[in-house]
Amino acid sequence: MSPTDWVTKDFYKVLGIPKGASAADIKKAYRKLARANHPDSKPGDSMAEERFKEISEANSVLSDPAKRKEYDEQRELFSAGGYRFGGGQPGGQGGFDFSDLFGRQRTADSGSFNDLFGGMFGGNRRSRQQPRRGADVESEVTLSFEQALEGTTVSLGLSSESACAACAGTGAKAGTMPRVCPTCQGTGMVTSSQGGVFAMTEPCRDCLGRGLIVDDPCPVCHGSGRGVSTRTVHARIPAGVKNGQRIRLKGKGAPGEFGGPAGDLYVVCHVQPHPVFGRRGDNLTITVPVRIDEAALGAEIQVPTMNGVPVTLKIPEGTPSGRTFRVRGKGPRRSDGINGDLLVTVDVQTPTGLDADSRAALEAYRNANSGNDPRAGLLAASSTGGTPS
Repeated sequence: MSPTDWVTKDFYKVLGIPKGASAADIKKAYRKLARANHPDSKPGDSMAEERFKEISEANSVLSDPAKRKEYDEQRELFSAGGYRFGGGQPGGQGGFDFSDLFGRQRTADSGSFNDLFGGMFGGNRRSRQQPRRGADVESEVTLSFEQALEGTTVSLGLSSESACAACAGTGAKAGTMPRVCPTCQGTGMVTSSQGGVFAMTEPCRDCLGRGLIVDDPCPVCHGSGRGVSTRTVHARIPAGVKNGQRIRLKGKGAPGEFGGPAGDLYVVCHVQPHPVFGRRGDNLTITVPVRIDEAALGAEIQVPTMNGVPVTLKIPEGTPSGRTFRVRGKGPRRSDGINGDLLVTVDVQTPTGLDADSRAALEAYRNANSGNDPRAGLLAASSTGGTPS
């Protein structure tokens, strides 16, 4: 507490008590006012926040007998017309007489008494805590293949930080209140000179940047003022989400502090595989087995779709295994509202367990094509180094 604070502030008036009030009266007045003006009970109310700091500051002086005695002496000295800096005497050498200063009428460019000493002692150190955005939260959800294609709404149980319910966020044990940090005067920041004109501002080490000191900490949150709250969020997962995709839900994260906005919720989607269908971009994929005769002679086959209604696909004569056909509009709905395609890959099956008639038919086919060796060009190229024909 600097001398300028003591001579310009009436702490008795702040607490609404007479100068001769007892320690019990001071404690009672402080608790009543602190409870009514605590920031957690009036989030976003800057006036209540400033009032709370003034109340805590007044209590920190008047509740301490030594500080109160010194405060009273300095106030009496000030009212007598003088004030000591260092070891000077009032009205004598080394002193400063404020009577002339207050006797003058304030002009537009002279500034107030607080403005004058604000510059001398480092300005207004009780800056208001600014609104703080809540933290972003990440969660995970597992979706079926169909849910990922069509979109769905899921319920997520989230845990995030909030004000401790036991102490209402003060960090102090029930029946007690924190006091303004005397080191940073409630700002949570301290400025240290680095030599010359340079200075460094950093969080106060005594209060860890909170601006308040808890002498009797809350047994639940151990003085942090923070607790854990559990809530359920209903999150809408859009259609067409892919495995591993991260969905952002704005404003669904942890709540903000001092009237600040909530953070965002990020949902990582895990999509379970389907036994028949797959995904390739905005399209569905499927592999369909076909018989060797269907591939050789051509055929019309039935191919399943996600909506349960099969489509007819025409397989041209001489279709090789691994060829992919596109069935337009039979895939999932895209973000632009148009359906993707169904990509059908043909898997030509080699027959096994032949009966006598099937074997005879294949042997007849082999005999009819005995002069057609599909490996002839490969063998020739391997001996000459040329390209297979």
